[in-house]
Amino acid sequence: MSDEARAREEICRVGASLFARGYVHATAGNISVRLPDGYLITPTDACLGTLDPARLARLDAEGVQRDGEPASKTLALHRRIYAADATARCVIHTHSTHLVALTLRGVWRAEDILPPITPYYVMKVGHVPLIPYHRPGDLAAAEQVAQRIASAQAAGVPIRAVMLERLGPNVWHETPAAASAVLEELEETARLWLLAGPDTAPLADEQIDELRRRFGARW
Repeated sequence: MSDEARAREEICRVGASLFARGYVHATAGNISVRLPDGYLITPTDACLGTLDPARLARLDAEGVQRDGEPASKTLALHRRIYAADATARCVIHTHSTHLVALTLRGVWRAEDILPPITPYYVMKVGHVPLIPYHRPGDLAAAEQVAQRIASAQAAGVPIRAVMLERLGPNVWHETPAAASAVLEELEETARLWLLAGPDTAPLADEQIDELRRRFGARW
């Protein structure tokens, strides 16, 4: 099996897993993978629970579609993330319930939508900035995400997720499975914080320092 064929299968496997467990619903959400000579991305208005590997949109390195069904309207955002972070090989976007609810109620702060309340949030997710509301597919949102990635890299604390206000998170990592794990930890932390309340104390500075020393946490 070729690398591209494996990537197609993995996109569909992760999509079905996210759909079955309620991280996405209806036709919301999208997944892409960067290939050596282009990209794969889920089709526009596709249900992630019933993806067909052969029908995924295939694009060249310039973002021109060469095969498959019409690409998701969020393609420009995915490509800007790949351009801004050379380590990114997969991008996942969902409309995860608790994260969207968090932006409706009010995030912790614009630079960090959630406080560091658990060690695994600090180790597996890290800082997640809020991107103010833009309509789906708006190129202005893509530019703001790229700027956030660049700022975080310059500060020495690279990010692997952003939160689009009223829409949902975009997360990226080296593989679909790794990106999905970040997404799940992020959504679970939002659920915990909404349940526990905004007065929940974050981890102490010395506890976060220990996570940096022992596990290389990017916080």
